[in-house]
Amino acid sequence: MFILHLALGGCLKSPPVHYGITADTGGHIAYILDAAHAQAMNIDVDQVSIVTRLFEGAGLGLDHARASERLTDNLTIDRIATEDRRYLEKEALAEELDAFAEAFCAHLARLPRLPDVIHAHFSDAAAVAAEARRRFAIPFVYTPHALGIDKARHHGASPTLDGRIAAERESIAKADALIVSTHDEAERQVHGYGVPVDGRIHRIAPGVPRRDTSPPRQPHLVERLGDHLTDPAKPILLAIARPVPKKNLAALARAYAASPALRDAANLVILAGQHDGPGSPEERAVLGELQALASHPDLQGRFALPPAHDGHDVAALYDRAAQGGVFVNAALHEPFGLTLIEAAAAGAPVVATRHGGPSEIVGALGHGLLVEPRDEAAIAAACLAILSDPERHARMSAAGREGAGRYDWTRYAAESVALYARLPRAPGLLASDIDHTLTGCRVGAHAFTQWRQGSDLPFVVATGRCFSMARAILSQWGLPEPDAFITDVGTRIMLKSQRGWQECPDFSARLNQGWDRKAVVAALKPLRLRPQPRDTAGPHKVSYFGTAEDAARVRETLAEQGLAAKTVFSHGKLIDVLAPLGGKAAAVAAYARRLGLPLGACIAAGDSGNDVDMLEDCGHAIVVGNASDELDGLVPRDGLIRTDGHHANGVLEGLDRLGLTAPAATRASAA
Repeated sequence: MFILHLALGGCLKSPPVHYGITADTGGHIAYILDAAHAQAMNIDVDQVSIVTRLFEGAGLGLDHARASERLTDNLTIDRIATEDRRYLEKEALAEELDAFAEAFCAHLARLPRLPDVIHAHFSDAAAVAAEARRRFAIPFVYTPHALGIDKARHHGASPTLDGRIAAERESIAKADALIVSTHDEAERQVHGYGVPVDGRIHRIAPGVPRRDTSPPRQPHLVERLGDHLTDPAKPILLAIARPVPKKNLAALARAYAASPALRDAANLVILAGQHDGPGSPEERAVLGELQALASHPDLQGRFALPPAHDGHDVAALYDRAAQGGVFVNAALHEPFGLTLIEAAAAGAPVVATRHGGPSEIVGALGHGLLVEPRDEAAIAAACLAILSDPERHARMSAAGREGAGRYDWTRYAAESVALYARLPRAPGLLASDIDHTLTGCRVGAHAFTQWRQGSDLPFVVATGRCFSMARAILSQWGLPEPDAFITDVGTRIMLKSQRGWQECPDFSARLNQGWDRKAVVAALKPLRLRPQPRDTAGPHKVSYFGTAEDAARVRETLAEQGLAAKTVFSHGKLIDVLAPLGGKAAAVAAYARRLGLPLGACIAAGDSGNDVDMLEDCGHAIVVGNASDELDGLVPRDGLIRTDGHHANGVLEGLDRLGLTAPAATRASAA
């Protein structure tokens, strides 16, 4: 898969990034770099490109005028130039979008291979991605990062904000899918735009930002705190944010200034961007307010406001805050809060705004306290509650370290890549179950065979049966031989060769990863389940008879013993335990890759529980009218078709609704 991330704002470059150098050089850049890096390491990805603007600006570094940077063998940052070579803040990008879209589409046209997906960050990139989809039929995913509708709720409306909200509404409406980080974004914020999302929105939490591993160029700020503080050995209250009003940094400083007990208990350290950057008017105003507070006699020697910092400084300060201190994010609203999971990983307890992502993060990890950010007394009280209670501090520190693992970039990469793959595209492959999907009606089976004789659409069967039984059932029903067999509940692919049918060795080798069949069998032995016949077993599959409750016990037992496997319940009585990388969807994806197709170009047809994964993951899904209630939980979406027709008649009904039942010659002439 070739993934293209598109982001126009901020100073996006290879690490180390000068975070805070401009108002738009913030957490979303860490998100994009870490997401792209993890995706580039994913087994199903062969190329990742991060595309951004090419610009030149005093004090911003020469990297931003380079056409391309190579981060790893398969990960690059590629910059698109327009006539305007200036650095542009987010608000100024609107006038440049048409020119950038033209240049971006020209860039795509020059590529030897088009990306399989464009992941657009913020609505300006989504507008460009929508134009690229119109011209090249490349699907696009949209991540808002921070939605204007909540900013308006906290700060009031303005013409600029109204325009931003309109652009975000259009992006939400046009995107093939949305990836957000929190339940609040998925369930409240996006729905606030009044645009139907009908299964297009997906919550995939990001990982803990990676630490800068390059050698430090100078001693850490931690080692130089004595330049700013009278008693640098005291615990610290640490805040890291861009100096903009919504981050509420001045409120934290005022809360600290107003509490003698807090001033006695800890020093205050605020990293408020890079003070030598160009700075917007609002940034300069916030910095001015912070500098005025820092110069107050009560705070001199207690409040450090360093003018510059790098990734090493940030990491060392998190570690320092973990030693009896507190990390504070008192933003008026925080869409997610990467700093809070950075603090968790370091073991620093947090005091955080209750508005937005922090409530979800702190609720999940239990490593801090939530506050109303406009209540400065509450901010001070929460900080003191942690600083003054060593047992609570230790408990929160441990909870953060232990829980930070749930925010994992490898998991993000796996889930996002799977989502990209299943975005609907023009159908290029039919994968159908056999029993009760193609079989069950002789008239329908005959009609399907006639359709197959007149169609050039690649066709595979995906069945729970073994290869020999699958061939026998097709023969008994007069059904056509497929181009390939996916058998044993998606743990074997059989390919036709000059020597006859042969098992695909690459897929078999892939299924060995993370699979311990002997350990699975041993773990499930105490459950005393009745095995299915010996001929149903396989190297990557263990099968039993049982109920849905038995299947749940299987899942629980394997989870308790830390054994990776997929448990599939189907036909009201069959329990199949598969290698973790197996299953019908995985096998369809593996065969589709041989044809140069993503899952989004595949049609799945099925009727029972062992078809769930391919019906969910393929871009198009046909659920026949006689399907069991095991498929009642499938989430409605654009690519899901539920038919009135039963068995093969239902498959043909679905194919007809996809425009695929006309003879090949007719389809070709119509195109």
